Amino acid sequence: MSSELLDALIILEKEKGISKDIIIEAIEAALISAYKRNFNQAQNVRVDFNQTTGSIRVFARKEVVDEVFDPRLEISLQEARIIDPNYDIGDVIELEVTPKNFGRIAAQTAKQVVTQRVREAERGVIYSEFIDREEDIMTGIVQRVDSKNIYVGLGKIEAILTPSEQMPNESYKPHDRIKVFLTKVEKTTKGPQIFVSRTHPGLLKRLFELEVPEIYDGTVEIKSVAREAGDRSKISVHSDNTEVDPVGSCVGPKGQRVQAVVNELKGEKIDIVRWSDDPVVFVANALSPSKVLDVIVHEEEKATTVVVPDYQLSLAIGKRGQNARLAAKLTGWKIDIKSESEATEQGIFPRDEDLPLFTSRDQDDDDDLYDSQDEF
Repeated sequence: MSSELLDALIILEKEKGISKDIIIEAIEAALISAYKRNFNQAQNVRVDFNQTTGSIRVFARKEVVDEVFDPRLEISLQEARIIDPNYDIGDVIELEVTPKNFGRIAAQTAKQVVTQRVREAERGVIYSEFIDREEDIMTGIVQRVDSKNIYVGLGKIEAILTPSEQMPNESYKPHDRIKVFLTKVEKTTKGPQIFVSRTHPGLLKRLFELEVPEIYDGTVEIKSVAREAGDRSKISVHSDNTEVDPVGSCVGPKGQRVQAVVNELKGEKIDIVRWSDDPVVFVANALSPSKVLDVIVHEEEKATTVVVPDYQLSLAIGKRGQNARLAAKLTGWKIDIKSESEATEQGIFPRDEDLPLFTSRDQDDDDDLYDSQDEF
């Protein structure tokens, strides 16, 4: 073994960040196995890698005993004292047993170990890089498509987009550039494995962070997201700054900001509503674009009964119940929607103790906002 190996180890340490000592330790361990395997030896041995010359020697380690039962592991006191008179019972003596043609085996073994360590180090670097990007958004390029999965190139590695994470209104072709949400990064025997999604609510949240500076800097906060990927989504937003309109910030001038998100999601409709810590207000907002006359809260059941005008009932419920379902996900409250006439027949509207929660004036003020949201 020449000093060229040492030079290579020094270069690896600089370029790949792999400690030279760790590789040498791994080479020594691999050489012990190679020696036992190739020379049918089973004794206790030690491999010495000289870091100055690059030479490798093999030593058999034997314990000094009175009576030898296993010559592979033991040596008699008499034989030991021929080597050095100072040896005593219980000492361990090392005898060089380096085979003549061990250099070729050593070179091959060292090459395998170095290659393996470099591969492991590169995998470790990739894992460290992507584990920090978990639950983040990245832009990737579709590399290939099989019968089930889509494989998205993210630079040094391919991520897996499984069927359940693919949007039903999208088709994917090689070389397509798409934004994906990193859901999970796993360590496997074959290296890091990365799973991404186009349907995760987190993707919608990250897209708004990219498009809306007020969200990115924390002025506006996305409180909750409810999504049925490829069809419709709702997000609730809030700002502690009274001078900032959180809904308007997300919609943007002439709807440009929300439209950019809609385009990225291939036409998925998005409702942006104002968050409130008052469930009455929050539930009413969440049911947009429908008008709401009253919200009756049942705290113990975390449920609400919502009264809407008769002509707004189908709009409030939505196609296949979608609007009500998304509003319930967004708010975390169960929502039972009743028409004004049905609520009146049941005696729950109007409530005697006060006027309806939302007057026609309140609803008219919001008409433009809800209409503009419905376009997206």
